[in-house]
Amino acid sequence: MDNSDQQDNDDQNGGLRQRSKEAPDDGPSPDQFSIETDENLHMGRNVGLISGISLIVGSIIGSGIFISPKGVLSDTGSVGLSLVVWALSGVIALLGALSYAELGTLIRLSGGEYAYIRAALGNICAYLYAWTSIIVIRPSTLAIICLVFAEYVASFFRMCGSPVIPNKLVAAIALITVGIVNCWSTKLAARVQVVFTVAKLIALFIIIIGGIVKLAQGNTAVLATGFTGSTTSPSVIALAFYGALWAYDGWNNLNFVTEEIKEPKKNLPRANIIGVVLVTIVYVLTNISYLAVLSTQQLLDSAAVAVTWGDLILGAAAIIMPLSVMISTFGAANGTAFSGSRVVYAAARDHNLPDVLSYIQVKQLTPMPSMLFTIFISLLMIIPGDIGSLIDFFSFTAWAFYGMTFLSLIVLRFRMKDAPRPYKVPIPIPVIMFLVSIYLVIAPIVDNPQMGFLYAFLFVIGGLILYFPFVHFKLKLCGWDRITMYCQLVFNIVPSSVEPDE
Repeated sequence: MDNSDQQDNDDQNGGLRQRSKEAPDDGPSPDQFSIETDENLHMGRNVGLISGISLIVGSIIGSGIFISPKGVLSDTGSVGLSLVVWALSGVIALLGALSYAELGTLIRLSGGEYAYIRAALGNICAYLYAWTSIIVIRPSTLAIICLVFAEYVASFFRMCGSPVIPNKLVAAIALITVGIVNCWSTKLAARVQVVFTVAKLIALFIIIIGGIVKLAQGNTAVLATGFTGSTTSPSVIALAFYGALWAYDGWNNLNFVTEEIKEPKKNLPRANIIGVVLVTIVYVLTNISYLAVLSTQQLLDSAAVAVTWGDLILGAAAIIMPLSVMISTFGAANGTAFSGSRVVYAAARDHNLPDVLSYIQVKQLTPMPSMLFTIFISLLMIIPGDIGSLIDFFSFTAWAFYGMTFLSLIVLRFRMKDAPRPYKVPIPIPVIMFLVSIYLVIAPIVDNPQMGFLYAFLFVIGGLILYFPFVHFKLKLCGWDRITMYCQLVFNIVPSSVEPDE
């Protein structure tokens, strides 16, 4: 190509430069374009210690603690054992967070489990994790959170005597809003997370203080029943842990954004530990407050425990509770989208997904394509609405991949034994967590074997149908280069690099 046939169009931000020949009437072809980028362009480090803690706390505390602690009480059969399960689930989450703190400071890449499994167990295992997380677990979780948000928006409008907007429309608007915030600015998304985390903690502190007042007044009859009626079935106790651990899910979210953390060697371990300990204390005290106000039967019969609690304690101010659930679920949706899109970003950067999904917006330095992809899949999940059963069948796969991650830490202790480790967890902790993961995967299947578990397993393995042609053999769909080119021009996105370690 002669210089006279070329025309350089520099992007106003200096990140994207396009060269083109004179194009025919039917549009340009991919081979007429080449993209040059600044190899040092990368996402900024906008997540500090406070915003890191907020990401963990805000992602963990969604709707569960406000709506349905009754599942743990029902499975355990007693007040005492249910509180033990809530506390020990917090310990399990803390041990997991400690293990992830070492992994995150050893392998300082975004993507969480994906990055660690890939380093220790190979690309196929990492791909299967990414396939399951990106297509099912993360989007369906995000969709459920937004549907719960929509239900409480509807209840809020009903309490105010206003017309009710359709739930799915509200959920879609919430998803799109979260997507816009995260595409616009990582710093803005982090600030939103801080604000909503503080708001939901205030709501939980109201519940805790109300419980303390009731206990001081002598309302201890329910708590005094202790361990009376406790189940002795190991499989049923495992299911109780499953329910509580689901409420703690999100303790690992900060590891998905490692490349965006300020001073990750210090702030990642600190935020992981502080965040999980804070949530554990709040969860246990909140459950004690529920039991100080409600009878066991009232708690088991309630569709939304916090709302029932508010009706009994707050009176005319009970509207605070549905408003608190709205705030809590929106904050959880923001944290889930923030972290979930980084799995897409990391997998695409390693060519396990289309490369364009790893590009970043040159002005805002946000992973716009991966965020838009995550929001799009989540919007599709909202259409059927009833996706709770889907989560039930795939939740056991989450702990299967957690187990693979703890195994990865053990493997890397030998494979990268001389690598610097700013934080090093005692080796018994990942070993214990690996065994706990195996138990939590097997117990629900043994207790209640269903075809759904087989279907979920087949879906995970089914990812290999796409892996071998498109990742291993690097086949490309016809016209994909042109789609990538147009995406770059429309969204002003370019390939990114990893920022050097601090």
